[in-house]
Amino acid sequence: MTTVTNLGFPRIGARRELKHALEGYWRGESDAAQLQASAAALRARHWQLQRDAGVDVPPSNDFSLYDHVLDTAVLFDAIPQRYRHLAERAPLDAYFAMARGLQREEVDLHALEMTKWFDTNYHYLVPELQRDQVFKLHGDKPQTEYREARALGIQTRPVLLGPVSFLLLSKTTDGSHPLDLLDNLLPAYVQLLGELKQLGASWVQLDEPVLVQDLDETTRAAFVHAYAVLAELPRPDILLATYFGALGDNLSLAAALPVEGLHVDLVRAPEQLDAVLRALPDSRVLSLGLVNGRNIWRNPLDNALILARYALGHRGPDKLWLAPSCSLLHCPVDLTLEKKLDTELRSWLAFSRQKLQELRTLADALDGNINAEPALAQARDSIESRRRSSRVHNAAVKRRLAALSAADGTRTTPHAQRQLLQAQALRLPDFPTTTIGSFPQTQDVREARARHKSGKLSAADYDAFLAAQTEHCVRVQEQIGLDVLVHGEFERNDMVEYFGEQLDGFAFTGNGWVQSYGSRCVKPPVIYGDVSRPAPMTVRWSQYAQSLTDKPMKGMLTGPVTVLQWSFVRDDQSRADTCRQIALALRDEVCDLETAGIRAIQIDEPALREGLPLRRAEWQHYLDWAVDAFRISASGVADATQIHTHMCYAQFNDIIEAVAALDADVISIETSRSRMELLDAFARFDYPNQVGPGVYDIHSPRVPDTAEMVELLRKACAVLPPQKLWVNPDCGLKTRGWDETRAALEAMVNAARTLRSERAAAAA
Repeated sequence: MTTVTNLGFPRIGARRELKHALEGYWRGESDAAQLQASAAALRARHWQLQRDAGVDVPPSNDFSLYDHVLDTAVLFDAIPQRYRHLAERAPLDAYFAMARGLQREEVDLHALEMTKWFDTNYHYLVPELQRDQVFKLHGDKPQTEYREARALGIQTRPVLLGPVSFLLLSKTTDGSHPLDLLDNLLPAYVQLLGELKQLGASWVQLDEPVLVQDLDETTRAAFVHAYAVLAELPRPDILLATYFGALGDNLSLAAALPVEGLHVDLVRAPEQLDAVLRALPDSRVLSLGLVNGRNIWRNPLDNALILARYALGHRGPDKLWLAPSCSLLHCPVDLTLEKKLDTELRSWLAFSRQKLQELRTLADALDGNINAEPALAQARDSIESRRRSSRVHNAAVKRRLAALSAADGTRTTPHAQRQLLQAQALRLPDFPTTTIGSFPQTQDVREARARHKSGKLSAADYDAFLAAQTEHCVRVQEQIGLDVLVHGEFERNDMVEYFGEQLDGFAFTGNGWVQSYGSRCVKPPVIYGDVSRPAPMTVRWSQYAQSLTDKPMKGMLTGPVTVLQWSFVRDDQSRADTCRQIALALRDEVCDLETAGIRAIQIDEPALREGLPLRRAEWQHYLDWAVDAFRISASGVADATQIHTHMCYAQFNDIIEAVAALDADVISIETSRSRMELLDAFARFDYPNQVGPGVYDIHSPRVPDTAEMVELLRKACAVLPPQKLWVNPDCGLKTRGWDETRAALEAMVNAARTLRSERAAAAA
């Protein structure tokens, strides 16, 4: 009988139960015991759900209260010194301080740096290591969760981030190479594997996703050495898990490592199957990633079955497992909760629970079970229905896309000339201050939106509420002394969902939540068809806000690449074509904002780096169409209209030329957690346009003072010309409260004024 396994399950719960438990704990409404009890209940529910869906061996230790990379750092005692004292007294407080920062009378702790997990919208915490780092087992999270499942009668496969990937995803604070610490780390892994073996674990999953990236010889040697050490017995059998792409030139390396099983992603890279079968010894288990762990479309089961039968013909059923392509962390939990989706669209989708059922169908078909045929037929009908549906295709959109020319993606004059015209129009001081866009989405705002959506608050009353919130936001910004204002975005639920709701070709779920980081969950839109803009989306509130003030009001849009990356995207045409369709819709909005008197327009692209392929050979093709899409959206305005963009939680060094090619007049970036380190790329490249380095971390509840921000701005002035610098937070403020927002922005404005005084004194 063919074995069905799973690499990981969503942590947050179908109705975001983990989010609510976490935020209740942070607000002091529950204690640590209650939080841990909620987490244990979620784990138990998810294990049983997986078993009911047909999974023979579900994972354990795939759950996390915040982030699995942070969990790994804590598990091996890679806790930076600044958190040590707190960790000894209150381990859970220290854990969340590493994730979010902590500010109390007696302690002021910065959070760890945060960045994207490969090419996904999941953010992980970057462990901080140093030369001669000492690792040891710290706690027993994997063992505890394995025992929990055993107590429920469920045999699981514990999941661990592999040692080489863990080190390469970390940063060192002293310039040493993370892989130099491998021999320090491996004894802790050996000890942990031995303890899991003693508990009864027959298999353990070691995730090594870096194996689908370009590797140098040092890294290849590290893999050989690490897994030779981990071959030490006693230990469970090891499933080496790779995903997000093909092993490619790393296949021979992975196949030769002394492990008992290998997982490969046949959704992203089905073409690798034949080479994998040739390279992998017959004695090894081969885990086939056959259903998409990162999208919500029903899988073409006939195609997957062809791959599975081909693999079965080359190795026995006892050496073949079926699994998702990667962890289901990136998918919503259960489609059965979607009561409002229309029947046709719903028939095209599969969430995590349904994906596991698809795997069971494949396994049954592989075993010759005739009960699989109705499910296979239903999958065929669904895919054919989607292919033929008239709602998917729009001839006018396709004609407009085909008519695009190079001129549609080009501003009429270079930035240096535009900057002079913009300076005359906006009349800003040195070190101009602004924010990234959103202001606090308070409980009142969320409740009003929910009441309006449910019909309990009339459209007129809701508009009056939004107008009052917008005016309050404008007045607060004026009082603080910001130079370029925003309207606050109180009418918006999410920076992608809000736009998708107003664009043709998008659909929305009720409970399609996925984790972005910690308790932050997003409900990605579903792009099922050709995209167009039936009517203006943002003009009304930006124009209203501008009418309240003489200061420049910045229009706020989400860029085409980010809308694409943060949606569940149709898979029946190229991502490049879908992105350009979105860009054309946004171009119409940009032009309408300009016509309405908005002279600064921000087109956020935080996902530009996220979308970069994992193999360097594929970068240029992606960057060409991604940059082209942004320029299409931004290039329809006059030279005096200032185009901003925003990016956060990404490494820019390797793509700085593409960032410059966007030709945005101002780019704001996240630099506070990295203490301005990310600016080095802009300095080395001699970035030609203006830059707003984030001077404080909005994802942390701590409020930095003016002196701290002045220090960061002086660091920025040391690497970039002061006349190029803007002053802003590192991201939007929707998750913060008004008191901390006002205090932080007042400190930020004072920091900018300090720098202006220093520059004026130096010029005198």
